[in-house]
Amino acid sequence: MRRSIALCLLAAAGTLACADADASPFEGEPYGEALALTEITPISAIHDAPEDFVGRRVLVEGQVVAVCESRGCWIDVESDREYEKIQIKVEDGVIVFPMSLRGRTALVEGTVEKLELTHEEAIAAAEHRAEEQGVPFDPESVTGPETIYRIRGIGALVRDAATAP
Repeated sequence: MRRSIALCLLAAAGTLACADADASPFEGEPYGEALALTEITPISAIHDAPEDFVGRRVLVEGQVVAVCESRGCWIDVESDREYEKIQIKVEDGVIVFPMSLRGRTALVEGTVEKLELTHEEAIAAAEHRAEEQGVPFDPESVTGPETIYRIRGIGALVRDAATAP
């Protein structure tokens, strides 16, 4: 009997240790799937060599500088380098980012994707962005085809301003 109890306690302790080992080292308000990655990829590294990251799953971190006002289906996250950002696009309705995330720090996991837009598609995309932001649009401002690199987000943790994980 004592041996059975001891084995049960050891098994339970092992289960608890395993559960702790699988827990994310990050904290925050969750959106979408739980984060699986723990190594943060600098957004600047993606900007420096975007083709190296296409199709790769990454975890990025930065301040949320913009949120889709119509459906909450994307956020722009500030890079670790000045004047850079990357867009995180999520499946409409699966994850909805509220406007209140602007100014908060986000850890976002997803796959880097490449969008190659024709001149006409680039005009349509720029017009849509202008509509969302409520600013005038001039089709002449789009001069040619456009390549966009962004992250197809699957999960995020959002916390107040920059705090250590």
